[in-house]
Amino acid sequence: MSRGGERGGSGERHGAHGRPLTLRERWEAYKNSPFLPATVLVLIVAAAAGLFAGSYTYAMANPTPHRIPAALVTQPEAARGEAFVAGMEKSLDASLELHDYPDVAEARRALDEQKVFAIVRASADGGVALDVAGASGASVAELLGKAGIEVGDATGVEVTVRDVKPLQRGDPRGLALFYISLAAVIMGFLGAIQLSVHARGLNPAERIAFTVAYALLGGFAIAAAVDWWLGAVDLPFVQSWLILAFTMFTSGMVFTMFNTLMGRWAMIPTWGVMVLLGNPSSGGAVSWPLLPSALGHIGRWLPPGASVNAQHTAVYYQGHQFVFPYLVLAAWALVSCTVFWVWRHRHPGGRARTPEHAAAAT
Repeated sequence: MSRGGERGGSGERHGAHGRPLTLRERWEAYKNSPFLPATVLVLIVAAAAGLFAGSYTYAMANPTPHRIPAALVTQPEAARGEAFVAGMEKSLDASLELHDYPDVAEARRALDEQKVFAIVRASADGGVALDVAGASGASVAELLGKAGIEVGDATGVEVTVRDVKPLQRGDPRGLALFYISLAAVIMGFLGAIQLSVHARGLNPAERIAFTVAYALLGGFAIAAAVDWWLGAVDLPFVQSWLILAFTMFTSGMVFTMFNTLMGRWAMIPTWGVMVLLGNPSSGGAVSWPLLPSALGHIGRWLPPGASVNAQHTAVYYQGHQFVFPYLVLAAWALVSCTVFWVWRHRHPGGRARTPEHAAAAT
């Protein structure tokens, strides 16, 4: 009897398990399984891939001048000179924003301070001299030079184009500084991700300290590889190293902040701010006058754009540097550290402290 009862009981339980699940039960089971986050990740990765390609294509596929500041030194009085200036404005769709300067020295100072991207002046032979600055943006210098030659041919004006601030020989397109900044940004938040995975037990102060450590070493490695090993760009080594380290630390702390606020989905806003929006708008691959106007303004306030601007000025414009990009990096780093520290109890990492009396009793 006992065996039969056992079999009967077993059969009843088996039958209960075998009944069809309701839709609600199926949804609950799916929510509690690993398949839901896996499905969400599939959709997110697919969307991120499209957005990643789209953001770079939007910014770089068809660069169009929106506002190119240029210095005009005593507008040529001859009709041919006036025709050249008018032709340049027409060729660039009125995007050439001319500023009058009394002499070449003042105009050159404005160029060194990156207030203007070119100088238009009368040349000694009665023509027009167009001075461009490749270091301010190879794409802008190329656009201005090409337009100047074409307008000169169309108006019959003798035009001399000269690059007065050329890029270094090992970086003819001016992309090396963009790529080292990109490396610092991406490795910065990847380092923070790896700390959260492989060193989950780090307490807040320890996590910040290790972020500083890998940022300093990583920044040194990037600068050494580009300058000492490949010789692509002659960097002001210590300054470039510290800019890269500052960038890596900021990027790492941005992920840590989002990890505190959003847990395992922290990669989504980090990727959006630092890669989808930050890198295309940084002005490193395409100078800001050729970017869509919104990106040109937003990029300067994000860590990738600040890093590119600081690095670019350190390499090519020593003596005319700005504090603004450093303030942007400092602001992002400070806000990220503050959010992480204030809400550190929400961060998925860390380890519980063992009370001293409990340890002694053990």
